[in-house]
Amino acid sequence: MPTNDEARSMARFTQLVVDSRAPASLARFWAAALDGFEIRPYDEAEIARLAGIGRTPETDPSVIVDGPAFEVCFQEVADLPDVKRAVHLDISTPNRPLERDRLVSLGASIVQEFDRHTWMRDPEGNDFCIADEQAGGGGSAVGRCES
Repeated sequence: MPTNDEARSMARFTQLVVDSRAPASLARFWAAALDGFEIRPYDEAEIARLAGIGRTPETDPSVIVDGPAFEVCFQEVADLPDVKRAVHLDISTPNRPLERDRLVSLGASIVQEFDRHTWMRDPEGNDFCIADEQAGGGGSAVGRCES
């Protein structure tokens, strides 16, 4: 167990960075998909900065989605590999069929259904799983992800 000084100096998870072909649209998908997450608002100074480089909020090469405990940065990358990525998100819900259908309506696709979770892909093809929330709220029933 770390001492108080060690605990204060330990690293904290603050941002997940996701490479993307179209950061603004992928950020909108995940802001709509996750409870408590929203796209960081653009102020006039940021809009002016983007205009200075020939961009708009819709073509911003780096879009931040703020969440309750961390933020997700979607950054533009011209060449993304067409291979399965080493990391994916697991999210949980009390009503998986309803949530699965909602995510499909936002642009996600279903890869495979399992007993306790569904393997899906976001609009850019990134893998994620939605799992049945464990009784009592919190945590997921996946245990070990099979995707």
